[in-house]
Amino acid sequence: MSQELTYETAYNELQLIAAEIENEAVSVDLLAEKVKRAAVLIEFCQEKLRATETEVNNIIKQMEGNKGGEK
Repeated sequence: MSQELTYETAYNELQLIAAEIENEAVSVDLLAEKVKRAAVLIEFCQEKLRATETEVNNIIKQMEGNKGGEK
């Protein structure tokens, strides 16, 4: 079974795909497959960043709410 995808592993894989494409190390036969995989990884990273932003904002709101009650 494959390891669960994390932001870091997805980002690293994206960097590898980009480098392969930039260096023309990807055959034409595999190019579409690599681009599709990159699209999936980009979407995953965007979702992860949005979820993290929401979570951090919620934590900040909670901290600000608690700070107001301590006065």
